[in-house]
Amino acid sequence: MSIGDVTSLLRDGILEVLLLAAPLLISALVVGLVVAIFQATTSIQEQTLTFVPKVIAILLVLGFLGGWMFSSLGDYTVQLFKMIPAMAR
Repeated sequence: MSIGDVTSLLRDGILEVLLLAAPLLISALVVGLVVAIFQATTSIQEQTLTFVPKVIAILLVLGFLGGWMFSSLGDYTVQLFKMIPAMAR
C-alpha cells in the first residue's frame, strides 16, 4: 500500500463524513438562523426556543435522508472491506 493509496483512503473518508453530516448541519444552521431572527424581532430570549426546533429539524432530515445516509455509509464500508486484502500485501 503506497502513500497515494493512504491519501486516497483518507480523502474518501473525509468526503464521506462531510456528505453525511452536511444535510444535518445545514438544516440546524438554517433553523437556528430563522429562530435567531424571530428572537431578535420579538425580543424573546428563551434558550430552549433555539434548541427544540433544531432537534426537530435534525430528526426530520434524518427521517427523509436516513436511508440514503445508511446506504452510502454501507457502500463505503463494503468498499473498505474489499480493500483489506490489498492492504495486507
